[in-house]
Amino acid sequence: MTDIRTRTASKPSRSWQWAGIAGAVLLVGAMALDTTVVTIGSDRDVREAKFSPETFGAETFPRVRESVESRAVDAVELASAIAADKAAAGAKYGIPAAVGPVVPVKFTGVVGERKSNYNIVAVTGVPAELTIRVQTGPALNGTDLRDSTGDIEFGQFTNQIEYQDAGSAINNEVKKTVLDGLDPAALTGKTVSVTGVFKLVNPKSWIVTPVRIDVQ
Repeated sequence: MTDIRTRTASKPSRSWQWAGIAGAVLLVGAMALDTTVVTIGSDRDVREAKFSPETFGAETFPRVRESVESRAVDAVELASAIAADKAAAGAKYGIPAAVGPVVPVKFTGVVGERKSNYNIVAVTGVPAELTIRVQTGPALNGTDLRDSTGDIEFGQFTNQIEYQDAGSAINNEVKKTVLDGLDPAALTGKTVSVTGVFKLVNPKSWIVTPVRIDVQ
């Protein structure tokens, strides 16, 4: 009796084993049918590409420059509007950014003193207490150009480092396409036409990052 009961009890155990094996085989088969082989570098390779500041700057600067030039306000008109109501002028002409709005501006004036990475430009018609400085390198500071259009946002980048690098990359394009071949030390006394942007913080001091400089 003991032998019969032992053999009878073992049958369900073997059945469950075979059922488990069959289920595993079916699962593997289903996984194989549902798997697509993707070749690296093919159209189906959707891995996130590493951010290239150089590529971003080269592709983005022309669009930024076009936007700035199309919206640039004459410095005399802008200075008058700021003197009347700084907040209203910033809202009308600028793009909101950290600290203050970024405002596009254009002017023609005579280059005076050079300090650090800036050339001071005297513009006829603006208030005497207003100092206009133009960044002429070799270093270009700030992210005003990055922030000047309003459509380059932090959420488009992986982290703060990439976002900062994006601003630096656009500035580097200014060095290549606007400042290349320009000798800032030799500009004193010359008349220049400038289009660029500045952050409206101090209404009596504009630090302009140029997208175009024409020396007359």
